[in-house]
Amino acid sequence: MPMENGVPRETGGSQPSLEGGRTAPAQGATTAAQANAPHPPRVRPRLVFHTQLAHGSPTAKIEGFTNVKELYAKIAEVFDISPTEILFCTLNTHKVDMLKLLGGQIGLEDFIFAHVRGETKEVEVTKTEDALGLTITDNGAGYAFIKRIKEGSIINRIPTVCVGDSIEAINDQTIVGCRHYEVAKMLREMPKAQPFTMRLVQPKRAFDMISQRTRSTKNPGEGKVATGRETLRLRAKGTATVEEAPSEFEEEAARKVDDLLESYMGIRDVELASTMVEMAKERQGPEEFSQGLDSLLGEFAFPDEFVVEVWTAIYEAKGCSK
Repeated sequence: MPMENGVPRETGGSQPSLEGGRTAPAQGATTAAQANAPHPPRVRPRLVFHTQLAHGSPTAKIEGFTNVKELYAKIAEVFDISPTEILFCTLNTHKVDMLKLLGGQIGLEDFIFAHVRGETKEVEVTKTEDALGLTITDNGAGYAFIKRIKEGSIINRIPTVCVGDSIEAINDQTIVGCRHYEVAKMLREMPKAQPFTMRLVQPKRAFDMISQRTRSTKNPGEGKVATGRETLRLRAKGTATVEEAPSEFEEEAARKVDDLLESYMGIRDVELASTMVEMAKERQGPEEFSQGLDSLLGEFAFPDEFVVEVWTAIYEAKGCSK
């Protein structure tokens, strides 16, 4: 029987007779032909994930995706919605919890909640300080959204702007399809004392379907904790791979790099941070690391001082993990 997220075990049976009345070799014995035969390819596990719409829906199963866009397409297909309706996904909670945001890795036992478009709202902002006080991330499929709002900041004083809101347009110019760093740059470059507008789309809230929610006191996937140490690594380029979960060093280094991304660029992106950590492990020094970043992530145009700080942070994390 096929197993979800596992490899089926072969079942033993009686030993068959061969032609001429000879019996098959005893279990564990190896014939010369068998010894020379090529090894069969390893059976790839059938990876199946459970999913729900975060505001309430039946549970569905999805499989066969290799990147975030394909993941969204699979979720949209089972719930009969458009992939463009999905703003982002969280793991193991239906709440808008940025700590549980789906990035480039999914635990093999994780439960996926998809947050879809809710109400649209428009806000006017006047930049009275250098920084607006928001951190941008994106869903890897064309939507940038607010991941963090700094307490006491300009944005924090506008109560209608919330964490999880997707930024759809700035001054009526659509930004759908822009990466997080592009949106953050646009907002940084807004002139002071000149009002501008942002069109936001908030995730559909659970109370929009309260009648469904009351049928069960708890979602089947709520609070579910992965028991294994393997994850499905989604990549923007190339196929998804099943890998061991990040080590203590890799997690700490990625956290430090993510903090630097927020400080320098106004974005948070755990997958980008993990990619930079992975690259640093293969480089001998900051100059070689910088060349690797230019080759793979040249569109970000990282400043030299940022690259040096990232290199330092990664190797400080390596020292702390020993």
